[in-house]
Amino acid sequence: MFDSLIQWLYHPANQRLLLGMLGAFGLGLLSVKLIPRLKKKEKPKKIQTQEGDEAFLKGIHYILSDEPDSAIEEFTKFVQVNSDTIETYVALGNLYRSKGDIERAIRIRQSIILRHDVDEEIKLRALFDLGLDYKKGGFLNRALETFLQVAEKKPSDLKVLTEVERIYEELRDWENAFKTRQKISKLSGGDHRHILAHHLVEMGKAKQETGDFSKAKSYYSKAISTDERCVDAYLHLGDLFFEKEDYKKAISTWKKIAHVAPHFTYLAYRRLEGAYSKMKNLKPIEDFLRESLSLNSDAFTHLALARYLYNQGDLEEALNEVEKALELAPHLWEARRFQGHLLLSNGRSGEALEAYKDLLDHLDLPFLKFQCSNCGFEPPDLHWQCPNCKQWDTIGLVETSPSQSPTRSDRVLWKLEPPSQETA
Repeated sequence: MFDSLIQWLYHPANQRLLLGMLGAFGLGLLSVKLIPRLKKKEKPKKIQTQEGDEAFLKGIHYILSDEPDSAIEEFTKFVQVNSDTIETYVALGNLYRSKGDIERAIRIRQSIILRHDVDEEIKLRALFDLGLDYKKGGFLNRALETFLQVAEKKPSDLKVLTEVERIYEELRDWENAFKTRQKISKLSGGDHRHILAHHLVEMGKAKQETGDFSKAKSYYSKAISTDERCVDAYLHLGDLFFEKEDYKKAISTWKKIAHVAPHFTYLAYRRLEGAYSKMKNLKPIEDFLRESLSLNSDAFTHLALARYLYNQGDLEEALNEVEKALELAPHLWEARRFQGHLLLSNGRSGEALEAYKDLLDHLDLPFLKFQCSNCGFEPPDLHWQCPNCKQWDTIGLVETSPSQSPTRSDRVLWKLEPPSQETA
């Protein structure tokens, strides 16, 4: 229970909730001290106050014990005695939202907003919470409208602007997401170019889907000028040139990835092969792969070169490249499978048997997977924006032991870091 309590307290929202509720309890205690001096004869009121305080403390206990139903019951008792304690209403609304009872949470927020004796700041907070309720319930348009109302009153509130941006992203309204991120960057400082670039790429994709290649190209180019390491922009700009059958420009665009983000070069291999096939000349593929290895000698590129050489009929050189890949990454099962395939398909079963014996010795080696460095989510494929926490450029390739459950402390092999200030 103590460990779960610590984990619960680590969450910022829970910290704010607990502090707010303790503040409300403090005000309750203060009223207990002052009011009896003015109204000593109101003994029943004092008894009710004590009962309310007990209910409040029990509610806190149930929250820390992860018993939301019991907490709701106790806080409901408390507000029946202390109906003016807004913080407890806020806590009740948050508990209902956490349980998925969105309708009740919304009613509580609306009751706070409609009260005439409530401070404007508290009403804005209730309005913000109402937006969170709508968002949790999947009512994104209502949530957006609510957050925008708060933003009108508090245009410099980063928390509100962040919620607005995320809903625009969910709705795929990339133009407004871009404008909102610009506001966030001005208010918070720091480097936001990688996020702005991704928004521009998404705008380009939308234009390309409708056949507006000119506008799409403009967005992709602007994304690259915003963040020269935006790999997604190079990939889709190259795709656009390929779709227009301008294979030379497509190849030139994809090749730039090897210089700006070498670890993502493998994303261009299949594209380059397709473009060179259209030009009926695959020889430059080998030159590009060897050039990429000179810039960044990684297992994926050695494996790609091995596949190319095998398709060209050069079995020995292909096996040599697979060996180099396995020297760099013994955990790369794809390379071990390809090695066995090369040997078996050419009648070298004895060598294949030795290779698979070696494979048994490496069963405890780590394997590769994608994982978000921010929230630990493990998508099956590479995403530029984490599907879970919605952060950009946090998905990386990590290695983890098959005998252990994956954790966020697994060794990160690569991840695209946001560009530094110095490269502006």
